[in-house]
Amino acid sequence: MATPTGRKIIDGIKPGLRVFISAGASGIGRAIADMLILHGAKVFICDVAQGPLNDFQKEYPGHSAVLADVSSEGDMARVFADAKAVLGGLDGLINNAGVAGPTGAVEEIAIADWRRCIDVCLTGQFLCAHFAAPMLKEAGGGAIVNMSSVAGRHGYAFRTPYAAAKFGVIGLTQSLAKELGPHNIRVNAILPGIVEGPRMEAVIRARAEQLGLPYDEMAERYLEKVSLRRMVTPHDVAAMVTFLLSPMGDNLSGQSLGVDGNVETL
Repeated sequence: MATPTGRKIIDGIKPGLRVFISAGASGIGRAIADMLILHGAKVFICDVAQGPLNDFQKEYPGHSAVLADVSSEGDMARVFADAKAVLGGLDGLINNAGVAGPTGAVEEIAIADWRRCIDVCLTGQFLCAHFAAPMLKEAGGGAIVNMSSVAGRHGYAFRTPYAAAKFGVIGLTQSLAKELGPHNIRVNAILPGIVEGPRMEAVIRARAEQLGLPYDEMAERYLEKVSLRRMVTPHDVAAMVTFLLSPMGDNLSGQSLGVDGNVETL
């Protein structure tokens, strides 16, 4: 089912809420899509991976899934035009797409890798907001949720491009909250912590290899920095998104909300 419990966690979401989710075919994005659909939303997702898109479409034939790169202006212009045609408008934007970026000392990081990380993690969010804002205004308001990271709160040695992009997401969020608030559009950022899954495993493995440590020891070091001493799940992040899109989040805007078990430092 869509959630581990297979039941709704929040009541009161508007039936047929129209939501666009970037990178919605796997990981956190898929968990968000699953939960919002369970709560009655009409979802339109994009992703760069055709296989997961096919899986999503097979499970949810009544919802839309398209191949697109959020860092491409042309792709986003096309996708949001499609979303408007299919959904008839938009009530919510979930800016979820991101990449881990390179791990390495600043002098070792390739400029192309820096640019790719910024393009996807920050410019991609700007492009989605650029095309979504007119639709949200036409709807009389709505909500944008931008995916930042605990790396957007703490400096992150050897992950400079990622941290820089995620700090940028906080600035984007606070600026859009001020700009769009008079149009009844709420804008918030979610800062996930160490989220269990293949992507986090790859990050831990890369750092372990850099330091010459076993994977298990490196994973333990990561968790020692979390007050609750555990990873969070994609479901935890999806629950916060669902809350923000529900009436219970009506007066939350411009906020940076950690879903991280309290990561004390990085």
